[in-house]
Amino acid sequence: MMKARSMRADPVHRYEELAGYVTALIDNGTLRPGGRVPSLREIGRQRRASLSTALHAYRLLEDRGVIEARPRSGYVVTKGGPIALAAPELSAPPGKPVNVAVSSIMAKLLEHAGDPRLVPLGCAIPSAALLAAGKLDRFLARAARVKGSEYNTYTVPKGDLRLRQEISRRALRWGQVLPPEDIAITCGCTEALALALRTVARAGDTIAVESPTYFGMLQVIEALDLKVLELPTDVRTGVDLSALGRAVRGGAIKACLLSSSFNNPLGCTMPEEKKIAVLDLLAQQKVPLIEDDIYGDIYFGKERPVPFTALDRHDNTIYCSSFSKTIAPGYRIGWVASGRHMQRLLGNKLASTLCGPGLPQAALADFLSSGGYDSHLRRVRGTFEDSLHQMIRTIDRAFPKGTLVSQPAGGFVLWVELPAAVSTRALFHQALEQGVCFAPGDVFSASDRYGNCMRLSCGQSWDERMETGLRRLGALAGEAIVRKGHDNGDV
Repeated sequence: MMKARSMRADPVHRYEELAGYVTALIDNGTLRPGGRVPSLREIGRQRRASLSTALHAYRLLEDRGVIEARPRSGYVVTKGGPIALAAPELSAPPGKPVNVAVSSIMAKLLEHAGDPRLVPLGCAIPSAALLAAGKLDRFLARAARVKGSEYNTYTVPKGDLRLRQEISRRALRWGQVLPPEDIAITCGCTEALALALRTVARAGDTIAVESPTYFGMLQVIEALDLKVLELPTDVRTGVDLSALGRAVRGGAIKACLLSSSFNNPLGCTMPEEKKIAVLDLLAQQKVPLIEDDIYGDIYFGKERPVPFTALDRHDNTIYCSSFSKTIAPGYRIGWVASGRHMQRLLGNKLASTLCGPGLPQAALADFLSSGGYDSHLRRVRGTFEDSLHQMIRTIDRAFPKGTLVSQPAGGFVLWVELPAAVSTRALFHQALEQGVCFAPGDVFSASDRYGNCMRLSCGQSWDERMETGLRRLGALAGEAIVRKGHDNGDV
């Protein structure tokens, strides 16, 4: 069993991609329960895969209980079909600014999330086996060997020029001309967000955010002594435009902080026309937009979603991102980009960290210029998409009736809304005792919301350990509902 698990952890295998393709056909209803699956030769011919690759993929699907071989019938679908789970409704936050206090809760979550003994459904950190850290490490060793003394000094405050040039080249792919001088390298996306907030707001100001929103954003807002206004957010299309309009026209909002693609935790992405409407609205009211696009490269469709900054005709956006979700979270390399605000951003960076370490930046620049990043992204995206499909299918089978689940088109997190009887804060502690970690819903809000929700991370190849852990979570949730019924005398 251990051997099979280690094989599935490698995203470069063609059979994983083929298994994901068949799974998608089942999920969208093309292949139905009891129906015949294309033969090994048929699927190999369709997807240009060898017979051995097709066989390996089908054995993997058999292990997962998705298909089975029947005498004289070939392979048939045994479980699955179209996912019946509905998505959560539009969120309903309180509609007034509140103070933020999530640091103590977040610290406890992070303490458990790094424990290798627990099934890793908690923090949104990709598995090291999926990422390009090994190749990046080789570039780092080479840079240290060849030019180590040159990098053992302070870099310019904006960071390594070659790295900024590579980021500029990538921006051209989504139609944006982003000059290297408008980019500053940061310590991950968190520092980029902190610099942006410090640039446009002061202590006591109110920042508008999606609801639910990433707890790391809330922690930064708390650390800067800012208030937050949570906006109703649709799990499919993002923040409610009318609510945003009322908020900014009221004059109390100092800045708006939004995720452009695959919001964490909902996984939602605004349609392009809605992004333009948001940009026009904020520009009219002179409210700057801080954009978090850390998941933008992890898309499952044909094209990468266009970020706000590429659509902004008003130069009103501060763009924040990093390579932590796609290459190497341990390198902590992110960036912040702006034309209008760059001088103030740079002043804030000088006052906090002065500059970043040069050697990792040089290694990352070499890696990006080598040309392997896009093929790496294709493999990673395929693995994340397959893992999310498997997670949704398992929730459909193992979680209580009435469970609602997001359907993200990118990223690697799911937002799960359980029946109201379940407290995910209590469930969190019970799950830890059962060897499973997840993120309870209340850490994604500053207004005591989402107590029956959870975020599940699926940043690795799907395996038996993850499926068993998720089934365990579903059983615990079901037991919580039964206990609640007993307490209420409903039995």
